[in-house]
Amino acid sequence: MDVIYEDNHIIIVNKQPGEIVQGDKTGDEPLVETVRRYIKEKYAKPGNVFCGVVHRLDRPVWGLVIFAKTSKALTRLNEMFRNGNIRKTYWAITRNAPAKPADRLVHYISTVERNNKSYASTTPKTGAKEAALSYRVIGHSDRYHLLEVNLETGRKHQIRVQLSSIGCPIRGDLKYGDRRSNPDGSISLQAHSIEFEHPVSHQPIHITAPLPSDPLWQAFNQSPTDATDN
Repeated sequence: MDVIYEDNHIIIVNKQPGEIVQGDKTGDEPLVETVRRYIKEKYAKPGNVFCGVVHRLDRPVWGLVIFAKTSKALTRLNEMFRNGNIRKTYWAITRNAPAKPADRLVHYISTVERNNKSYASTTPKTGAKEAALSYRVIGHSDRYHLLEVNLETGRKHQIRVQLSSIGCPIRGDLKYGDRRSNPDGSISLQAHSIEFEHPVSHQPIHITAPLPSDPLWQAFNQSPTDATDN
């Protein structure tokens, strides 16, 4: 487990693809339990250890996840997320370049639980929720494009389905239209940075995750504006 930041009230972990944040029907150990065990062992805490889930990332996605170590922090962080006071920035690699180098996308997203898939429409539909994000292209390689994405809403699979809707499925994301999977089962989407006011100390927190070790990610890391595919 890759701990990026920790204090008395919060812990921020760099989630790896394949890990789940909370338990699901697979029965695999969720990251929240790994974090809880880490806290218990590191501080030799007796009995049950508090660890609150603040938000989630899809299983094949990399990047930063915040957990609350106290109930006070959890309550305040939940409110901050509801009020849009936590800024999350994502990096996504796509095979196709978007038509515009920067844009704001608004769709109406509905989810079918049977196949665990979201669908986006440009017009309102019964049961669909409005979803908005902004993106800008920040890098190119011979065959791929690096986009920086800022979410305004938090819908299921939002970045994946919205980028796919403009003809830019994320590299490795077969569910939303890419033609090949990534060897490690990931998709090329990372929760890259997170910025917020600490829920207890009120100090500014700005954390950036290291890029994945995948050669293409590292090529962008060395020269985001002009990477070379390996």
